[in-house]
Amino acid sequence: MFQLNGKIAVITGSGSGIGRATALLFAKQNAEVHLIDVNAESINAVEDEINKENGNAVAHVCDVTSQKQVQDIFNAIGKIDILVNSAGISHIGNVETTNETDFDRLYNVNVKGIYNCLKAAVTLMKQNHSGVILNLASIASNVGIPDRFAYSMTKGAVLGMTLSVARDYINEGIRCNCISPARVHTPFVDGFLKKNYPGREEEMFEKLSHSQPIGRMAKPEEIAHLILYLCSDEASFITGCDYPIDGGFIKLNN
Repeated sequence: MFQLNGKIAVITGSGSGIGRATALLFAKQNAEVHLIDVNAESINAVEDEINKENGNAVAHVCDVTSQKQVQDIFNAIGKIDILVNSAGISHIGNVETTNETDFDRLYNVNVKGIYNCLKAAVTLMKQNHSGVILNLASIASNVGIPDRFAYSMTKGAVLGMTLSVARDYINEGIRCNCISPARVHTPFVDGFLKKNYPGREEEMFEKLSHSQPIGRMAKPEEIAHLILYLCSDEASFITGCDYPIDGGFIKLNN
C-alpha cells in the first residue's frame, strides 16, 4: 500500500522541515522526486541523501514567488503526477505591528508562491486527465492564533485556493486537498527560539509543545505520512478536504 511506483512528484520547500521529510518518504515509496527550494545548499543535500539510498531525486533551485521560474521548471519536468506545496514562511505580529513589507513578503511566498505552482501544475495535469495536489495550510486557517495576523491571512488563502481548485478540476481527474498542522518541530522552530528567547530555548520549547493537548509538537515525518496517504491511489476518493493534524489543538484546546 501507498507505493508511488512510476509517479513523478514535485515538492516545494523540500530543503528542510516537512518538505524534506515528504521528499525522503516519497523517494522510499519509489516516486521520482523533484525538489524545489530557494536554498541551493540544502536542496542539493537532500538530493544527495535520496540518491545515495538508491532513490531518484532531482534538485531545482527556484524562487516560487517568480511565476516565470516556476513555469520554466515545471515545463522542463514535463509530466507531473503529484504536487506538494510545502514552501512557506512565518511571521509574528498582530495587525498593528505587521508592517507593509512583512505583509507583502508573507503574501508573495505563502499565497502567490502556491498560486504559481498550482497554475503551472494544473496545466500539465490536465494533459493527462489526472493529478494530485496537496497544499500545506495550518491550524491558523481554522482558529485564531495570537500574533499571527499575516501568517493566518496566508493560510486562510491556502484553504480557499484548495477548495477552488478541487471544485474547478474535479472533472479533469485532478484531486486537491490540504492539511492543517499545529506546531511541528522543524529547524524554523529552533531558529525562532534561539533568536527570540536566548538562554530560554528549552523553557519556551516546552511551553510551545504543551500548547497542543497531546503535549508535544509533531515530527515532520508524522506530517509526511498523512501527505503520502492523501497523495496515494488509496486516497482516490478524497478531494476538496482539509485535514487537521494538530494533536487535538482545534477541537480539544478549550
